[in-house]
Formats: sequence, C-alpha cells, structure tokens
Amino acid sequence: MKLREVQTADLDSFFEHQQDPEAMEMAAFTAKNPADRGVFNYHWSLMMKDPNTFIRTIEVDGEVAGNIVAYPYDDAYEISFWTDKKYWAQGITTSAVDAFLAEFTKRPLRARVVTDNVGSKKILDRRGFVVIGENDDFANARAAVVKEYIMELK
Repeated sequence: MKLREVQTADLDSFFEHQQDPEAMEMAAFTAKNPADRGVFNYHWSLMMKDPNTFIRTIEVDGEVAGNIVAYPYDDAYEISFWTDKKYWAQGITTSAVDAFLAEFTKRPLRARVVTDNVGSKKILDRRGFVVIGENDDFANARAAVVKEYIMELK
C-alpha cells in the first residue's frame, strides 16, 4: 500500500468505488445521486483545486484502492476516507490512514462516522480519535436520518 497525489485518471476508480451498494450503505453520506458523473466530477474538481484540501490516492499493487481527504470544516480539518470494497478487512485502510496521519499533521483533526460503521470507527479509535459529540442527519444512501459520531484527534 502506498499513498500518492491524486491524478485525474484516479477519478474513474473513485467513481466506480462509490457505485457499490454495500459501500454506500456503510458510508451513508453520499451524493443524492451517486451515479451522476457530472456532479461527481464537479465535486472532485473543486476539491482538487482547493489549496486547503489535502487529498491522497490509496494504491495497492499499482491499482487505485481508494482515497483519503482532509478538508477545512468549521474550526478544524476533517478527514474522510473511502476504500474499494475488495480491499476491506485486509488492513489496507488502516495502513493508509496511518500513512496519511504521518503526512498530514494539522490538529485537531475531526472525523464523522455513522454509529453502525464498526470498521471505520475501529480504525479511528485505534488512531487516538475520541468521540466528542453525536449528530443526527439525513443520509442519502439510506434515505433516513442516522446518528453519527463526531470524533477528534488532538
């Protein structure tokens, strides 16, 4: 596993990853229409142009396995990650988050995770993130209001 700067060609893989129904259910907070490539491209073009947004591609054996993003939100930065389902439960995301945290050192760093997303919460817990709050919000992928933890790494 390695992290590298995002290349435009990576976006095809990122888009494909977000089409998986199980992954969308787990993430919960997705675009209203994740199959809309125009909205996806627009969103990613904004992130890639923003000098305050830090993005890395997760690569495994030459394949795009996912991405990690840190972006300013309120008074801190917030981290978000997405890994292709075929790499779940292999330690890839854990290794990627470790490498990302070593490279991106701004603190505090926050994360949001749906309370039933056990895998992502475990990764964050083991990296030292602690729950600092909870929020109820509408999740497009579930078409329902869900509870999420707001977590922070100091």
